[in-house]
Amino acid sequence: MTVAALDPSPVAQKSPLPLFDRDLSWLEFNQRVLAEATNPDVPLLERVKFLSICSNNLDEFFMIRVGEVRDLIIAAADEELVEERHKAKLEAIRRRSYRLLESMYSCLGEQLIPTLKAQGIRIDKVSELGKRERAALDDYFIRSLEPILTPLAIDPGHPFPLLANLTLNLGLLLESERGDQHAALLKIPESLPRFYAIEPNRFVMLEDVIASNAGRLFPSLRVRAVAAFRVVRNSDLSIKEEDVQDLLKTMESELRRRDRREVVLIEIEIGAHDSILKLLVESTQIEDADVFFAPGPLKLGDLMQIYTGTNEVKLKDEPFNPRIPTRLASSDDIFSIIADGDILLHRPYDSFTAVIDLVQSAAEDPGVEAIKMTLYRTDRGSPIIEALTLAAARGKQVTAVVELQARFDERKNIGWARHLEQAGVQVVYGLLGIKTHCKACLVVRREGEGLRRYLHLSTGNYNAGTGRLYTDLDLLTCDPEMASDAAQLMNLLTGFTVTDVQGLIEAKGAGLKWKRLVVSPMDYLRWTIDKIDRETANAQAGKPAGIIAKMNALVEPTVIEALYRASRAGVKIDLLVRGICCLVPGVPGVSETIDVMSVVDRFLEHSRVFRFVNGGEAEVFIASGDWMPRNFIRRIEAAFPVLDPNVRRRIEQEILPISMADNVKGWTLDADGKYHRRTPGDAVPIRSQEKFIEIARADSVRLGPYEEIISRPGTARRKAKKRKKQH
Repeated sequence: MTVAALDPSPVAQKSPLPLFDRDLSWLEFNQRVLAEATNPDVPLLERVKFLSICSNNLDEFFMIRVGEVRDLIIAAADEELVEERHKAKLEAIRRRSYRLLESMYSCLGEQLIPTLKAQGIRIDKVSELGKRERAALDDYFIRSLEPILTPLAIDPGHPFPLLANLTLNLGLLLESERGDQHAALLKIPESLPRFYAIEPNRFVMLEDVIASNAGRLFPSLRVRAVAAFRVVRNSDLSIKEEDVQDLLKTMESELRRRDRREVVLIEIEIGAHDSILKLLVESTQIEDADVFFAPGPLKLGDLMQIYTGTNEVKLKDEPFNPRIPTRLASSDDIFSIIADGDILLHRPYDSFTAVIDLVQSAAEDPGVEAIKMTLYRTDRGSPIIEALTLAAARGKQVTAVVELQARFDERKNIGWARHLEQAGVQVVYGLLGIKTHCKACLVVRREGEGLRRYLHLSTGNYNAGTGRLYTDLDLLTCDPEMASDAAQLMNLLTGFTVTDVQGLIEAKGAGLKWKRLVVSPMDYLRWTIDKIDRETANAQAGKPAGIIAKMNALVEPTVIEALYRASRAGVKIDLLVRGICCLVPGVPGVSETIDVMSVVDRFLEHSRVFRFVNGGEAEVFIASGDWMPRNFIRRIEAAFPVLDPNVRRRIEQEILPISMADNVKGWTLDADGKYHRRTPGDAVPIRSQEKFIEIARADSVRLGPYEEIISRPGTARRKAKKRKKQH
């Protein structure tokens, strides 16, 4: 199966490197997500979920990438050729994005809605309901909707209001008895379910209920036309370092400004009255080309409510509760277990509970004197946050580096930062202009006459929710050199300024002596290229050489150029790239030995792991950062070696081979930029994520529902130990 023709052609005409355009490559990734929604072999409600994810992904793409291209057009206004190049890029993005949107609505209208209806799950229109049902909806409107709705007239005394980003609205054309016409707007409440259940598995859309009763809000006027619409705004934050005195206050100010940034897209239902459309286009000052006419319900991301609100187990993936590896389910405390040898967690197959247990145990253990960790994204009701506050209340030295600039989590992280500060935690906001993206937790424990450091490093966030949805790798270790490096990393984050870091970059890291970790922006890019070039030299010398690299995105041109050099030298390179891939595989004389694949399945592939053959003495590394410019130069990232033979063996003989062998949910990238779904043919079908679930079930102690993960300190682990003894 080939992904529908988005055709992200190489944009290397003026470059010596064949490269795919990063934005068109991202749209190819979202097309692969949509392919899961159109795949009849996927359980029906999972298909609904994938369509919802596809819609949310595209919203973020417009807010960030389209917003950035528009900013570039404005910035290049004095350079005609540059401006025209950016305008051509914007037009290409529009064309392909709208084609993707049309495919999404085709999937919904032609496939999902009829199939849902056949399974007894309906999304009805109010106009199609019987009198009794309609009367019940009218009563619901009067009791629960009318009191909170606020109609906004548009006239000289009522200027056009600020439309909140992504919110659903109704545009109304009204007429008086004298024939005068004017417009009004109604914002659809976000606090209420978008899909209102009139009975189990039967829904109507909130905007339809409101539109059907809108006349009640204008008793002396006639509603001539109603159209649902929403706006998508440029949401990329831009902070000038020289203007910042207090990062937290600056971020709060920037968030308020983001809510008022320019509109980059209007999505409006097809058939909208010309007067309503003209009002929206003129008031938001966008071009006609920035309007998409939706042939179905807007904001398809809200379809997730159908997925979560429908209790039809047979229409979803088989439930899977993460397991606690048997080694962690012993009666020993977590510190003794780590001291016995490094532990690898392959999430979500291995439970995130082990990470929570480390932090909770550190908070409770009287021997622990300090906890230092980075927080990029975390979840509501986070047990990690509560454990840190408990530790601070018990007098431990607790430091949290909270990244305020984590995109779309800025407000949440500001709240976490204040909560932690009030609890007595030392909160640091990282480095201005350089995001702290590495995931690390360092626990300092007094043992006997000395101190011992325990360390957690990960590719994923300290978030129990995404811990069940993303595939990530975690390493728990007390290796002295790695722990020493982590302590130095924490000191860098808390004690250095961005100017200090820039000085370290210019001096190529002079003054920092890393024993195990590879840290960006000082070393990660140089280290990556050096490792690739070493494989090139080994191949040229007739030594064993090869690279396997699993990541989320591959964009950095200098790394791609190094991979091309390695390929020309005959190095076999296997790339597992979930999303954006700007490298062009299979080009004669350039990339003939490079294969690129992607896996899209029920869990979001999120781990980064690299294996270098190294002349026969293979090395394996895990990293928090992808091979993108931002990870190399604008973020604090950490790559770290896998030293324990058992852990390395698991990655080399289990995780990487099974991932690469996926012929059910795997896709192969061709030199023309198209992805083709892998098929088993006569071979044994291998669905990597299902295989990992089987492995976890075979060597684990069963962990109960999610609620156990977020229970009070120590509870989840004690229950797991009890179950182990019962077994």
